[in-house]
Amino acid sequence: MEGIREKFSGERREIAMVRFLDANIFVYAYYKPKRKLKEKEKKMKEEAKNIVNRIMEGERIVTSVTHLSEMANILKHALSLTDLNDIIFTLLSMENVEIVDVTKSDYLHAVMLGKELMLDPNDALAVIIMERKGINEIYSFDSDFDKVEWIKRLPEL
Repeated sequence: MEGIREKFSGERREIAMVRFLDANIFVYAYYKPKRKLKEKEKKMKEEAKNIVNRIMEGERIVTSVTHLSEMANILKHALSLTDLNDIIFTLLSMENVEIVDVTKSDYLHAVMLGKELMLDPNDALAVIIMERKGINEIYSFDSDFDKVEWIKRLPEL
């Protein structure tokens, strides 16, 4: 299990690192392209499936209702509504998945931060949530997160 190690009472104990989950991970894992994928895209798809499997096995992640909605809005074109609703229901039901509510004020803050950092509002929202929760790693294929120096984007390809 990945994580950071801490000494406690003379024993080594592993503490799980919590990461933010961007919508594009599920999109890459489940979207069925109509064309042949390039090698890099194949690797991204495989990495996305690995991340989804780890989440299904209990890896802790944080995302937001906005990112969940973004994922659903894209995947509704690739999956049956039954499959899409099953995925969403499963994520909403999992104890290891924290889905953060977003207020109008949060989104306004995201728009303002997005202007400052040249990020789209949903990416800026992820940055705000990560900062609020003390998370410095994100599962995402979006290189725009590389603009934020304290964020480490995973997986590394």
